[in-house]
Amino acid sequence: MRIRIDYETRYSYSRPARFIVQTLRVTPRSTESQQVREWRIETDVDTKLRRAEDSFGNIVHTLYTERPTEGLTVRVTGEVATTETGGVLRGVPERLSPRVYLRDSPLTHADDALRAFADRVGPGDDLTRLHRLMAMIHEEVAFMVGSTTADHTAADAFAQKKGVCQDHAQIFIACARRIGIPARYVSGHLHRTDGLEDQDAAHAWAEGWVPDLGWVGFDAANGIAPTEHYVRVASGLDALGATPFRGTSYGGGMETMTVALRVRQMQQLQQQQQGIGW
Repeated sequence: MRIRIDYETRYSYSRPARFIVQTLRVTPRSTESQQVREWRIETDVDTKLRRAEDSFGNIVHTLYTERPTEGLTVRVTGEVATTETGGVLRGVPERLSPRVYLRDSPLTHADDALRAFADRVGPGDDLTRLHRLMAMIHEEVAFMVGSTTADHTAADAFAQKKGVCQDHAQIFIACARRIGIPARYVSGHLHRTDGLEDQDAAHAWAEGWVPDLGWVGFDAANGIAPTEHYVRVASGLDALGATPFRGTSYGGGMETMTVALRVRQMQQLQQQQQGIGW
């Protein structure tokens, strides 16, 4: 499958910001399940971009301005060819031991309720237990846009039994670590099969470490393992380590951020351009 991604994030300030610094984790890496055919980052004001890799192996760009600006728009566009691998991740350089991903973090800390929930997963091999955990979360935690914010922890979302994909992923991670399985957060994009191309935000899921298989993806929000409809971008201990945009501005007063995201299959896009309807 060929997936086209158009991602625009705009920052507006109540008065000109003297200096803006942003860390961008928006560039995917080619793996066995995805080949990046084209990818670029553009801005509507003069900025500098420096590319590097973080300790988790993510491609990271640091963006900064050098003059006052009233607004900044970052446009990310690209095309990725994907294949089905049953959720198994291969072809990614791993700098860290899987045991690093047993480490607790504030967003994925398991409170008493999460620990009790994780203990219900029961016995079995690690792959079976992770699939069982994903099904349990999908069944018991409702997907509800607006029910949480980026600051909500796994325990917060689990307590109210609702959240968005970030919450489902962090609940999965907290519980997997509770039962002794390394797990990490993944940010990326999802080509929806219901035909909805315009989306409010990037997608998120989790990966668990399975002996003899390596890292395997689990999307508890949708109750499935990632397929060829998924584009993997970044990973970390929790959402903070894989968030697409994170930064600050100096001066500028109140900041407003808006996001526009479109994820399309290239075949559908070409037919739309030719005026052929479905």
